[in-house]
Amino acid sequence: MKDQINSYLDNLKNTIDQLDQASLAEVVDAFLEAYNEGGNIYIFGNGGSAATASHIAGDFIKGASYGLEKRFKMICLNDNPASMMAIANDIGYEDIFIEPLKNHISSKDLVIGISGSGNSENVVRAMNYAKSKNVKTISFCGYSGGKIKDIADISVHATVEDMEITEDIHLIAFHNIKQVIIRKLKGDNTSAGAVYDSRIK
Repeated sequence: MKDQINSYLDNLKNTIDQLDQASLAEVVDAFLEAYNEGGNIYIFGNGGSAATASHIAGDFIKGASYGLEKRFKMICLNDNPASMMAIANDIGYEDIFIEPLKNHISSKDLVIGISGSGNSENVVRAMNYAKSKNVKTISFCGYSGGKIKDIADISVHATVEDMEITEDIHLIAFHNIKQVIIRKLKGDNTSAGAVYDSRIK
């Protein structure tokens, strides 16, 4: 058992070491561009990636925006089960993300698709649609990167053949990006945890 635990942690550490830091910096710039232009940031995924998308949307709606007069407008497309189920039932599961994008998307926006394999068809379709509307796209993927790695303007790629570690890396990357953005908007000396520390007594 100890060997299995160490193997997982070693694989996680190695994948972190291989993460392209330049791509994280590009994501920071893309977030700030959408923020400064008043655009919406759309994020989505399936399964564990859906949980990551929801988590990060919450982080930017509250944590990254707290105390700012101008706030992030981040929308997680997999957080509306009624619309997803209606689209899946009446049109097809492959269209659960592209259909709401059609309702909202504009050139100022940013679209982020998360897929461990990089080949989830509903994520692929939404990313392609955003590209067709000249909207900047970001992919978070694992394994070989799949289709969305090639579609996206910016790709954060966990270069590992393991779904759980891919999901770990995506969350670590998003939290890193969030902390950098907080410091850029609130000052280099801002503690990224201060917004929480001040509320937890």
